[in-house]
Amino acid sequence: MHLHFLGICGTFMGSLAQLAKALGHQVSGSDLGVYPPMSDQLRAAGIELIEGYDPANIPASAELFIVGNAMSRGNPSVEYVLERNLPYRSGPQWLNEEVLQSRWVLAVAGTHGKTSTSSMLAWILEYAGMQPGFLIGGVPGNFDVSARLGGSPFFVIEADEYDTAFFDKRSKFVHYKPRTLIANNLEFDHADIFADLAAIETQFHHLMRLLPASGKVILPVGEAALERVLQRGCWSEVERFGADSPSQIVAEREDGSVFSFYEQGECLGSVHWSLTGQHNLNNANAAILAARHVGVKPELALQALAEFQLPKRRMERLTPAGNAAGVEVFDDFAHHPTAIKTTLAGARAGMQPGQRLIAVLEPRSNTMKMGVHKDSLVPSTADADFCLWLEAPGQGWSLAGQLNPDQGISVNSADEILAQLQQRVQAGDRVVFMSNGGFAGLPARFARWVVESKS
Repeated sequence: MHLHFLGICGTFMGSLAQLAKALGHQVSGSDLGVYPPMSDQLRAAGIELIEGYDPANIPASAELFIVGNAMSRGNPSVEYVLERNLPYRSGPQWLNEEVLQSRWVLAVAGTHGKTSTSSMLAWILEYAGMQPGFLIGGVPGNFDVSARLGGSPFFVIEADEYDTAFFDKRSKFVHYKPRTLIANNLEFDHADIFADLAAIETQFHHLMRLLPASGKVILPVGEAALERVLQRGCWSEVERFGADSPSQIVAEREDGSVFSFYEQGECLGSVHWSLTGQHNLNNANAAILAARHVGVKPELALQALAEFQLPKRRMERLTPAGNAAGVEVFDDFAHHPTAIKTTLAGARAGMQPGQRLIAVLEPRSNTMKMGVHKDSLVPSTADADFCLWLEAPGQGWSLAGQLNPDQGISVNSADEILAQLQQRVQAGDRVVFMSNGGFAGLPARFARWVVESKS
């Protein structure tokens, strides 16, 4: 069958298209932004890409349209499909029907950490020889693709709470019907589609209702919103991790680069890995328990985590260690105050006295553009010595009145941020870029300048 994907270059849709190709379908797709890295993955898979949504460019042989949740009424291709009564599905519905029906689905949900945790879980299962399938909203460091069918019944999926499509306003994850569910955390986000936190809790409640009695829900101790969700009904086993729980990870170094896993007070092993921060320890704890639900012993999971590599854009180092300039540059996806805070806390941990941490941030998500978190943004950067904020034209609100000029400034262009960094950076600095978008290529541009300016 010839499937045509509308909005194919999004992380979810692009990954889904690769699964469809692996199943033997002819696959093509349209998008406004056909650019790397997803475009490179898709072309390498032999998938035809079309720039823009002009219906005249849709292949005449297309038999089924897979509609991404970025598509809306008024889009020329959407109107073309509806006017001609052509068959269409949402991406999550197609995934459920064609890939997940006969699988043991391990889903990773929550406001933060989904990509990292699902990457950890997929790698643990791979290390254990289980050949899992997966679909992850990024490129996992231990794999070269963001999705694959795998060679076993086990399928790991990053379970996003965002809506499914213009014709299906349920969260995407209700289509996945997991047997193992990690719920890492739950805060208010996606203000463009949810009125408040209670509305998101309702979607998580719907997800809980789908787990079988033999299923398992894994969540941290002390997450009030998730506890409220459980109180509305849960028919599966619940396993908690963290302080005062039977299963917990304990940091052996302050920065979290060495940790031990304890079960009922017994240490089952220790790991020295390349990650830092309490948030990554929490992610690892959840992944260990989820893997155990499908038969992987924690001791083996710990061996896997010692070789784990973060996905792209999760504290991804852009400059070589020991470069002549003595400056470290990292690129990260954090775009919510809590994620910003935990990312910077992890970046600060282990730094030497006198080293400076510089944060460069783009409040780009729909929730940020609406100003929902504007009062908590500056406090979330307390671990940084200096911050540079990119404020988009027409944003409608500004951080300028909240900033101490000695600790941060806001500017209106990526070029101005680059100029400011070039003036301010000094040997020993650690610079962390944070955005859920491309940031006008700024992280790579600055990293290149750091390397070339001292070469």
